[in-house]
Amino acid sequence: EFHDHLASGHSSHKMSHNILQRFLPQHALRVIENFKPSEVPKNPIVRFDIVPNVSIETAIEPLVSLVPNVKEMVFKAKQKCDRPKDGLTIDESTSIMLYSLEWEPRENSFYIILNNTLRAEDEEKLKPWHLYLKLFVTALEKLPSISKTIYRGVKMNLSTQYPIGKTFVWWGFSSCTSSIEVLQSEQFLGKTGSRTLFNIDCDSGKDIQQHSFFPTEDEILLVAARKFKVVSCLDSGNDLHIIQLKEIESDYPLLGSSR
Repeated sequence: EFHDHLASGHSSHKMSHNILQRFLPQHALRVIENFKPSEVPKNPIVRFDIVPNVSIETAIEPLVSLVPNVKEMVFKAKQKCDRPKDGLTIDESTSIMLYSLEWEPRENSFYIILNNTLRAEDEEKLKPWHLYLKLFVTALEKLPSISKTIYRGVKMNLSTQYPIGKTFVWWGFSSCTSSIEVLQSEQFLGKTGSRTLFNIDCDSGKDIQQHSFFPTEDEILLVAARKFKVVSCLDSGNDLHIIQLKEIESDYPLLGSSR
């Protein structure tokens, strides 16, 4: 059904259809993505009060040379956003759906290029993203914040990077799941090999399920520039390390304010 839906588009969008043919219909790789914690204080990334509100098409214009096929992907995403929930506009919902897309080669995916740019902590490289980030963060602010334990994992031992008591910032947007059982599948962490499971006590998670390209999936998004403290680190045997994190007040609420 997924491929039939894509194939029904105009011929001018065959390119995006081809790119998405082997598109992963799960967010597994986002939930087990590895990235380093940052301890370096910095100024707020984006001054949203001086960034205008624009359409999604205008927001991605500065990104055409940075994200392959981004116009085609916006077209596909917007087709599915005719009745957005949570009081979001079509453009706001499309901004989340665009983030949720993943296509091949994977490194060309929108969310990977965005998060790599955020984690580089280079304000000049981030400037072309300002319009999109304003739209994206405005959309996320409209979603209710979730206070619960969520999970993400990495297929390697990261325990030395997260000693007890350490405080740090994850500069990119971080995908998590509210179902620990999901992480046991081989598609995610599996049950063998070196693994790190993060148990995250969050209070600002955003459930993007209603605005994902695949709305059956459970994905809780931690907004960029969230700050955490390592509460405990457990070697549970069988090469599995469990790290408990607690979200603490960030110096950079929602990358500044989008209001």
